[in-house]
Amino acid sequence: MTIKTLSSREFNQDTSGAKRAAKEGPVFITDRGVPAHVLLTIEDYRKLSGDGPSIIDLLAMPGVADIEFDPPRLDGPMFREPDFS
Repeated sequence: MTIKTLSSREFNQDTSGAKRAAKEGPVFITDRGVPAHVLLTIEDYRKLSGDGPSIIDLLAMPGVADIEFDPPRLDGPMFREPDFS
């Protein structure tokens, strides 16, 4: 993964180049020499944010009603006091 740094001016003058560079790794965009923004591909962003389908989306998928699901019953108490000995 390569990290590229561009000034705001460079980014404005070559946005497509910045997007191409983002395929190789994050692109830091600076304002007056100070990092201010990061350009990522959507895949990299989703990896970082954990953005995936929610349980509601997964349960709403077609064909879910046909999946057999019979979880085992839990035996004993759900919670127990911790043993600090």
